Amino acid sequence: MESLKNQSLFHTKCFINGEWCDADSGEVITVTNPADDSVLGTVPRCGATETRRAIDAAEKAWEGWRNMALQDRCRIVMEWHDLIEANKEDIARLITLEEGKSLVDAVGEVNQNNAHVQWCVEEARRLYGETIPSVIPHARPITWFQPIGIVFAVTPWNLPMGMILRKAGPALAVGCPIIIKPASATPYSGLALAELAKEAGIPNGVFNVITGSAQSIVKEVSDDFRVRKITFTGSTEVGKKLMEESARTVKRTSMELGGNAPAVVFEDADLDAAVDCIMTIKFRHTGQACIAANRIMVQRSVYDEFIRKFIDRVRKLVVGNGLTEGTDIGPVINHHAVEFLSALVQDALEKGAKVVCGGKPHSLGGCFFEPTVVTGVTRDMRMFQEEIFGPVAGITPFDTEEEALFLANDTRYGLAGYVYTRDLARTFRMMEGMQYGMIGVNERVLSIAEIPFGGIKESGLGREGGRAALKEFVDVRYAMIGGLNR
Repeated sequence: MESLKNQSLFHTKCFINGEWCDADSGEVITVTNPADDSVLGTVPRCGATETRRAIDAAEKAWEGWRNMALQDRCRIVMEWHDLIEANKEDIARLITLEEGKSLVDAVGEVNQNNAHVQWCVEEARRLYGETIPSVIPHARPITWFQPIGIVFAVTPWNLPMGMILRKAGPALAVGCPIIIKPASATPYSGLALAELAKEAGIPNGVFNVITGSAQSIVKEVSDDFRVRKITFTGSTEVGKKLMEESARTVKRTSMELGGNAPAVVFEDADLDAAVDCIMTIKFRHTGQACIAANRIMVQRSVYDEFIRKFIDRVRKLVVGNGLTEGTDIGPVINHHAVEFLSALVQDALEKGAKVVCGGKPHSLGGCFFEPTVVTGVTRDMRMFQEEIFGPVAGITPFDTEEEALFLANDTRYGLAGYVYTRDLARTFRMMEGMQYGMIGVNERVLSIAEIPFGGIKESGLGREGGRAALKEFVDVRYAMIGGLNR
């Protein structure tokens, strides 16, 4: 990878027990750049054999890692954090090459998610147990936390490095070894993190990255009792299957699944500020984010004005290769995604909606799609019910607060929602009435290291971020200590 300053970050082998290795079968997966379909390289197509080897390595490493003095373990993980920070420009370039997003977005991904590692290192030193008042004479019940064991993490292509850091940061900080299965489309940023983990002094077997066949890897993990935790970010459908398979050995699971985020704009909102926020939450990462605004709902009295302001901003978005300075919108992940977006727009048109901006594959060809605005979107349209995951914005009018709340909750998903209003009472009514794990009010940023990121309903379970992130990777232990009068 000639464009990298640090050539050691680019690896085409998987990382097991501190060593770079191929799949025993010799089979590989080809990785391409969605901006031009050029081949970036290959990675091993690992399966059950390599997965068992990674589990064996993690099991061997676990005792030493969990029993290491907390300050020493945290120092090593923080060294990893610092190396990531020092190499963030190269890591961002890798992300853009394999995923397509603009370099600005890629740098933001590194910064935002590396902050999770630092937070977890600092907070691990404050993971306190309790001494509980007892009804039993001369006895004291106490609780403490212990690392749950080997963790298996499945990460998505849209935040290929960020989701690894959100899972590995807390797992490593509390003393768990981890095996990471990155998306086959975007493995290189994860393998770069493995290189830096090795340089930071994370012991062999504690941090492993395997690439390859999800089906055979997941089956091996699900059947092995030694793996005690599965953490997954991806589609609801795949998450359900992982939960079913994990039940065979009663593993703990964390699932950050699909989203269908509403952005509700009331007539009393600051429209310019609302447009500014929604531009970010809709088009950041080319719209390929689980908390992206999926359904924009605008009160009818300001509907036309909002659309005028919004379209004016959308038309100024620059589409191009993510490595080109000034690019706002890169390619979507693959040609299938282009076909999916085209089908969503066509479905909306057939059911009475209107395309007022964009609406088709971009003239650049390949995996590029025009930034698109569709008005008059209704509940029966696919883009209202399905996660768009691309630079397509559907706008729906509403009349009353009650209607807005109904429309916002009219989905099986419950990850994130957004509200724009200057009415404090309405703010609290909407916050409490909207069925989402996270709600942004007059704000575009939801994901920071200090907060419990996650959804409800079919958007998943568990939390990433804040103190809750650490507790996803520990067991609560309890002892009743008696005979204290003797």
